[in-house]
Amino acid sequence: MIFWLLLGLFASANGQYFSEGWKPGQALTNEPSAPVPTVAASGRVGEEPQIQQGSLLDSSSISSIFAKIGVNISSIASAAGLSSKAAYPWDPRIPLITDVNYDKIIVNEELTPEEEGNRTWLIVVATNQGGGISQFVDKIFDETYNETLIADDMPNLRWGRIDYLNVTYLTTKWGVWQAPTFIILQNRGQTLRFVKPHWLRLREGALREFLTDGTYNEVPRWDSSFAPGGSNEYLLHYLGLVLTTIYNTAIKVPRWILYILSGSVASFIIQLLHRPPKKDQLKTQAAQKADTLGTSAPAAAVASGSTPTQSKAKQRKSKK
Repeated sequence: MIFWLLLGLFASANGQYFSEGWKPGQALTNEPSAPVPTVAASGRVGEEPQIQQGSLLDSSSISSIFAKIGVNISSIASAAGLSSKAAYPWDPRIPLITDVNYDKIIVNEELTPEEEGNRTWLIVVATNQGGGISQFVDKIFDETYNETLIADDMPNLRWGRIDYLNVTYLTTKWGVWQAPTFIILQNRGQTLRFVKPHWLRLREGALREFLTDGTYNEVPRWDSSFAPGGSNEYLLHYLGLVLTTIYNTAIKVPRWILYILSGSVASFIIQLLHRPPKKDQLKTQAAQKADTLGTSAPAAAVASGSTPTQSKAKQRKSKK
């Protein structure tokens, strides 16, 4: 009795997975069978299992394999939307200034005449590799950005960041050869002021104090002949174009090929620098010729079967 009661309860609870079957005289139908419940990785019934592509591409083993042939697979996957991991570890609210978007974001920014006269950009040139001073400056920069955003007391100030390792034209045109560096940019990029982090003696609140009290306007502007609007500005412009072309070509070459080429070039240069002067080469060649002539005479006498004394006697007899 208990067995039949349990069987009835089981059938009523799972009746949706059973059908009555075909009966005589009933038309044939193409009704699909009851779906089989699927269990996802999360453990929930009915969810389709998902393959996490990002975790595969972000793994250290895959990244190390591609790094050996000179390919940064993590950045490529992030740019293509295949990875949830950001390409850069920086605050995404701060725009990343590149050689491509510089004119659009800064030079051609839509501003009224009043806004144009008051617009100021604070740009930090940094690198996302390594630690030390670069990581510390990035932390101070982000903290100052958050404090200024909360205070909302500098409406004409804009913030930007430049990746020193991936931006070639701008850093060359501005003569920035090391990171980190702060750049105070005004007048749509025609007025530039450069500030080294150690000049500020960075501490908590030092950068914000530097901005709020207007000290950045007292920093001497870059006014050499290579500065924007200078007579030699075109030299850095064309140098930046050349270096950008070289960089865009070099990043496409696998790293191991660059190692071989750089080693071959270095070996050739070393041999070229350590070669002897031409006078020493001529003396060495003359000494080698004398040695060969001195050793060839006795060898010829031995080959003829006569000694040097016998040859001299023969010469005396011929004279008589």
